[in-house]
Amino acid sequence: MSRRKPKPEIAISDHELLALTKSMDDLHHDQSLPALKQAVDEWQESLAEEGASRRGTSRRNFLLGAGGLMATGGLLAACGTSVAKKPTRSSAVHGGGTTSGGSKLSSGDARNLAVDTSIENLAIFAYTQGIAAAKAGHLGKVPPAVPVFAETALSQHKAHAAAFNSVLTAAGLKAVSVPDPVLTPKVKQAFAKVTDVTGLAELALLLENVAAQSYQDDVASLSSKHARATTASIQPVEMTHAAVLYFVLGKYPGIQTSSGTPLAFNPLQLNRPSSDMTTT
Repeated sequence: MSRRKPKPEIAISDHELLALTKSMDDLHHDQSLPALKQAVDEWQESLAEEGASRRGTSRRNFLLGAGGLMATGGLLAACGTSVAKKPTRSSAVHGGGTTSGGSKLSSGDARNLAVDTSIENLAIFAYTQGIAAAKAGHLGKVPPAVPVFAETALSQHKAHAAAFNSVLTAAGLKAVSVPDPVLTPKVKQAFAKVTDVTGLAELALLLENVAAQSYQDDVASLSSKHARATTASIQPVEMTHAAVLYFVLGKYPGIQTSSGTPLAFNPLQLNRPSSDMTTT
């Protein structure tokens, strides 16, 4: 009587997962990270130039306004007029006011980026908890390549959260440190039922698809070109995470229906609405 081989913990070998993780990390460092850094740097430089220009304009307006008042005073004195010398407030002198924080972000863009940051914070939470559970032996036998993938994805999500927050704080808004307020309770509830690597991969895949679809929608809806560039450099990385997780689960490496039918285009059903977050 032959003994049945135990079912493997993941659908691909350790060697294959390590190779996919390396390719994912190479893509992140060679293409996504430089594009991300450039987008954030350009955003910060743009705001700095705007601030310098505004300060220069304010100073020029003040000098022009003061000069005009002095010339007007001299003309009145020469004419011997008895008009009172208290000038009315000139619009030129009063001009040069700034918007709070010097923000170029519309309120809609700010809310979208706040939601994006909260998604990254939730991914950080989920991967951190998953790694801890694996190390504690709560997920049964864990192939050595799984924590390597999880740690790599975690580091990339941290970089993404930092990038989104850089855009927000450069615009004079507060950084977002909380995870998605609507999804977090659901993720915690689902994580409590995870007992193996497959279950953890399914949960991670859901979060990666939420991020990818939300950022894909942002590329079309954000009005700030710098915010769009930041989001566009992050979205492909989330799709790469998802593709690796599909391989881990033994599925076609792309978005598909619940029955496993591949879809030609990425849907947006998992897109997170901006109404779930507020910015200050």
